[in-house]
Amino acid sequence: MNDRSGPAASPEAAIAAEAGIDRPSAPTPPPTPAPASTDTQGTIASVASLRMVIDNVREWWTVHVIGQVDQAEVTERRREDGKLSEHYLFMTAMSGGIAILGLLLSSPAVVIGAMLLSPLMGPIMGLGFALAIGDWAWLKQSVLTLLIGSVLAVLLCAALVFLSPIQTITTEIAARTRPNLFDLFVALFSALAGAYAMIRGREGAIVGVAIATALMPPLAVVGFGLATFNSTVFSGALLLFVTNFITIALTAFGMAKLYGFRNSLSARNTMFQNIALLVVFFGLAVPLGFSLNRIAWETNAQRIVRSEISEQFDGRSQLDALDMEFTASPVVIHAVVFTPRLQPGIEESIERGLTERLGEPIKLDLVQYEVGTNDSAAERAQLTAARAREEREASARVEALSVRLSLAAGVPASEVLIDTRGRRALVRAKRLDGASLATYRALEERIAAAEPDWAIELIPPTASLPRAIAFEEGQLTASGQAALDITRWAAQRLGRGVIFVGPSDDADGAAAALRDQGVAAGVRSGPAPLRPEWAAQEE
Repeated sequence: MNDRSGPAASPEAAIAAEAGIDRPSAPTPPPTPAPASTDTQGTIASVASLRMVIDNVREWWTVHVIGQVDQAEVTERRREDGKLSEHYLFMTAMSGGIAILGLLLSSPAVVIGAMLLSPLMGPIMGLGFALAIGDWAWLKQSVLTLLIGSVLAVLLCAALVFLSPIQTITTEIAARTRPNLFDLFVALFSALAGAYAMIRGREGAIVGVAIATALMPPLAVVGFGLATFNSTVFSGALLLFVTNFITIALTAFGMAKLYGFRNSLSARNTMFQNIALLVVFFGLAVPLGFSLNRIAWETNAQRIVRSEISEQFDGRSQLDALDMEFTASPVVIHAVVFTPRLQPGIEESIERGLTERLGEPIKLDLVQYEVGTNDSAAERAQLTAARAREEREASARVEALSVRLSLAAGVPASEVLIDTRGRRALVRAKRLDGASLATYRALEERIAAAEPDWAIELIPPTASLPRAIAFEEGQLTASGQAALDITRWAAQRLGRGVIFVGPSDDADGAAAALRDQGVAAGVRSGPAPLRPEWAAQEE
């Protein structure tokens, strides 16, 4: 008898073994999964929390942001702005004429006036919204309106330049012939602000956007290049205009999509549409990137030129002025040096060194002024020259500020009050057709932003206050706050009191806010919405 270790076999197993039958073994139970590690559990919890946050944000955006936008009204307004009409053609022609005159006179103030009049933003924004909702009839109309307006502006500007005795490339014209990547970003941010203002009903901000994007001046420069047969000016300005217009249209398209404007295209067509738009955008960025690379080279060249000139003189010398004409061939450099010892013939040595270091032919125009021999003589001479230059620049800035304010207010420059010691400027504006209080405030803010060291006050004509100040559940909405800010600004500028007519709680809150700002404010109960009215003036 064999001695077998282990547990005794069951009777059924023994019988099966004697009969020569292979009995299947009992199934092995599945392994019990090991409990998840603490790190894995934490990762799962983090993912779940992130999804919850994303869902909450998506719900908030859909309900409280997109849900507050009247898409039908926004779309209808954009259609109206992009229509080809007598008003559009007339304003385009006037804007182009003012722009080319400002460019020929090298007057930034006149150029800004042309930007304010230009209606080209309407069809460009309409093009972007038409792309977003897939309305091809509207898209064709916007393209046609933009094309006709652009051609009209270019031909009119070309005719004025052809008939003008002044056909010199001024600094204002030259500044619009070399677009770079920064111009793309200016158009991008301006378009973001413009599209947001149009969608959210902040129409007062469009004035600033019109100035920032500067659509009309590049077209005027295109006309200048056409009239003078200057292909460099023509192509550079045309590229700048195309940069602005495509960037604005694509940004308007993206903002419209973000705020829920949808089209009827299939998912496949929508994907192809988005890819095509991205290809156009990046295709436009490539030549601008090359232009930016040239700008970087010029910046580095200025550093090298300054270093090369300084090395050729002793430590008591001072480089006072440096100006480089990169568009000339060869590149022309103008420099002024204060030195205790004149060095005739040094220009040739510096030219050779710069040509070798920059890799381009250089022509140097160097002026040397002999000063005292002590160490501080050059510094004193340079300081005196710098002070004189600062005084001239300050005087020019004051004159330019006066012109900008007079243009914005529609009055002669002699009616602008300038306090140079207190750095304060004040002007009383004339009534402009179609201009609201929001328009005057935007003009003031735009000029103040360009002169942060000055206190700018543009006093508007007496006009109607905002129609309503919106409240929601006892709290000011964003549009209500904007209307209240305009009311407060107008009351402060005109020195008048305001009466709020509407629900008592809303009226009391709005009046208290204005009283805190030094504005006399009263209340009168009435139905919603809350309405501001001018208080009667005392005789």
